[in-house]
Amino acid sequence: MFKDGKKSMDRRQEAGEIMNTIPTVCPFCGGEVYVTHLYCRECDTHIEGRFLPGVATPLQPEQLAFVERFVGKLSPDQLGLVETFVRCEGRIKRMETELGLSYPTIRNRLNEAIRALGYEPEPEEPLGIITEEKRRGVLEDLEAGRITYEEAMRLLQESEA
Repeated sequence: MFKDGKKSMDRRQEAGEIMNTIPTVCPFCGGEVYVTHLYCRECDTHIEGRFLPGVATPLQPEQLAFVERFVGKLSPDQLGLVETFVRCEGRIKRMETELGLSYPTIRNRLNEAIRALGYEPEPEEPLGIITEEKRRGVLEDLEAGRITYEEAMRLLQESEA
């Protein structure tokens, strides 16, 4: 063993005993860094592509399938939108503020991501329009005494919001 710990560390690193952590920020420009090359010392295999950084432990097969379903089908913009959706706890109003986009734009982009994953989004009732069927049901409940005037007004106003 060397007296100078650095020389000992360099030799251990050259032997492959010590590995550096993957940087996530470019030291030159501060941009995001992506892992694009994997190497197996056992069989001398090189794999190139774009890989997820920062996975500390190996993923279980079901976890890997889940990640591949998203990464393999969603564009980087769609992945970012899904991340924002999760960060905003599914509240599109918060997404509007954070992204500076309108509700219809966010809804359309979410629907595109849903379709990219192989699902079909449910049709949405237009905002601010109460269906005739729902209005009639509220009025019938009011007339039959099942709800109060205040409850009827609240239900009709909620439908318009």
